[in-house]
Amino acid sequence: MATANKQQQLDAIKQQIIDNKIAPALAATATQLVFGDGNVDADIVFIGEAPGKNEDLQGLPFVGAAGKFLNEMLQTIDLERKDIYITNIVKYRPPDNRDPLPAEKKAFLPYLQSQLEVIQPKVVVTLGRHSLNCFLPDLQISKVHGEPKRVRLSLKDEADVLEVVILPLYHPAAALYNPGQRQTLFADFALIPTILNKI
Repeated sequence: MATANKQQQLDAIKQQIIDNKIAPALAATATQLVFGDGNVDADIVFIGEAPGKNEDLQGLPFVGAAGKFLNEMLQTIDLERKDIYITNIVKYRPPDNRDPLPAEKKAFLPYLQSQLEVIQPKVVVTLGRHSLNCFLPDLQISKVHGEPKRVRLSLKDEADVLEVVILPLYHPAAALYNPGQRQTLFADFALIPTILNKI
């Protein structure tokens, strides 16, 4: 699929979220929709939970302190933001940066799946427990971080399946204030090139 075509499809998904008035209460308190950013042909998609204050203002995911830390980690595996695609489950900032509610995550999930369907990544890196539990609800991040899981995501209809490797990681925001988690995150991050090579 041509890159321009993929971008048009992603723009259409973004517009659907607005037209279908997904999570109207969140939309009312947010500055704007934060859809996603990066390379639409990426092999790796990073998925966080929801935009924070900086993301809400700039309309881009992971542009605050956690985003800077993510960029730092990408450099350790010779990647840049332009090499990957990054998004969140929930596309509007929850008030006061509270955790996204189950109903909010559920409302946005079909659109996230559509994003993945268009991009067709080989690896989905989940950042934090909310993101992990969207795909693998029974797992605990503290137990499975850094362990790649091969999953089949059934998208719109049963016949339409995307096979990806999910790599659960701690959320960069959590690791910013926790030196132990920070080291763990760097170690887990270092696995990404190996996983890509194996695929």
